[in-house]
Amino acid sequence: MHFNLAASILYGLVLSLTQLAFKKVVKRENFRSVMDMIIYQQLVATCVTLIGLFASGEWKDIKMEMEEYEMGKASYVLVLTFIAITWQIFNIGGVGLLFEVSSLFSNAISFLGMLIVHILGAVFFQDQMHGIKAISMVLAAWGFISYMYQQYFDERNTPHIGKDSSTLEG
Repeated sequence: MHFNLAASILYGLVLSLTQLAFKKVVKRENFRSVMDMIIYQQLVATCVTLIGLFASGEWKDIKMEMEEYEMGKASYVLVLTFIAITWQIFNIGGVGLLFEVSSLFSNAISFLGMLIVHILGAVFFQDQMHGIKAISMVLAAWGFISYMYQQYFDERNTPHIGKDSSTLEG
């Protein structure tokens, strides 16, 4: 449970640090720089994961895990492949939202996604709803609703310059 909390905190931190890197280090915001940022982050994450896999000795268990998979070896490889592909799409979307809007908005959308995944898991896969999961869902909904309310409030209180801007000048 503590690892999940740390992972959530670090993911939010990574998005904020990525936005900071765009502003302070990269200093250009275009599609190529977004893709470069995603590729470099994923390359570092892959290297760290592989180092951990080999350092812990768990790489020896992969073959046994593949053979014990209920649906067969091919299904095991396909599941891992599709997880990797969808994770990359998620990362492109998250960094794209960060690039277009902000890291805060990207985090808010991630919270909404987590909420939807838990609900769909409970409905379609009869995933059990524990107290911690229910609390995390309530907090995710609260965070998203709070973000949207603040955006609504800020938008409502911002003067808009329309076709008749003479009313604001004088």
